Amino acid sequence: MALTQRRKQELISGFQVHETDTGSADVQIAMLTDRINRLSQHLQANKKDHSSRRGLLKMIGQRKRLLGYIQKDNREKYQALIARLGIRG
Repeated sequence: MALTQRRKQELISGFQVHETDTGSADVQIAMLTDRINRLSQHLQANKKDHSSRRGLLKMIGQRKRLLGYIQKDNREKYQALIARLGIRG
């Protein structure tokens, strides 16, 4: 379930704000979204995996908090990010 090093680098390079950025809210949201998508596929096949479901809900909550932070800080950046990730409708 964990992100591979190659996939993590792709996400960081695609969403980083500046050259040495590895932990901005944008990057964190992108990595959480990738993990959420993978875990959702796992849970569709394994419906009784309740511990993974709890982890999924925790990740969704963390992503929601980070998105709220970006939305409060910069509305245009928020709209661009959710459109780029394909989340929120």
